[in-house]
Amino acid sequence: MTPETPETNPPKKSKLRTRTALATAAVVAAAGTFTAGVGVAQAGDGNGRRGKVTEREIAALFDQWNAALQTGDPEKVADRYASDAVLLPTASRVIRTDRAGIVDYFEHFLQKKPRGEKVRSVINILDGNSAIDAGLYRFHLTDPKTGATKPVDARYTYEYEKRGGKWLIVNHHSSVLPAEG
Repeated sequence: MTPETPETNPPKKSKLRTRTALATAAVVAAAGTFTAGVGVAQAGDGNGRRGKVTEREIAALFDQWNAALQTGDPEKVADRYASDAVLLPTASRVIRTDRAGIVDYFEHFLQKKPRGEKVRSVINILDGNSAIDAGLYRFHLTDPKTGATKPVDARYTYEYEKRGGKWLIVNHHSSVLPAEG
């Protein structure tokens, strides 16, 4: 049996200090990670504003889109869409997947002087930069030849993303409401 030396078996106090230092480092690292995560989660919408996006803010995006329709300018309507947006429009069989296609659709649709109104809306906020607004809306369309206006009920889905600080439509589906049956 050899006598214990400090080199082969450090004193128990030293082991305790090492364990304490390691445990403290682990707690500090975990607390730092948690704090960083909370900071990111509270960062909000990227505009320096803290807090969550509201359903009211998302609902207002339809009003802004509808106001763009009222200008009669297809470019202004297309400005509401992301450059890679997908539009599945009510009055066309063609899927629009770029700005030129979206502008083309609205050049024709705007001839009917559409005025939309929401009938029922369900908004799901996915996170601070994305939301979905789905429901039913009614469009009042004017026949360019006769001037007669008729309502058209449709269902819709708008998927929004905040890009560069601006809410844009990334996916828009609209289809005529089927007859009850």
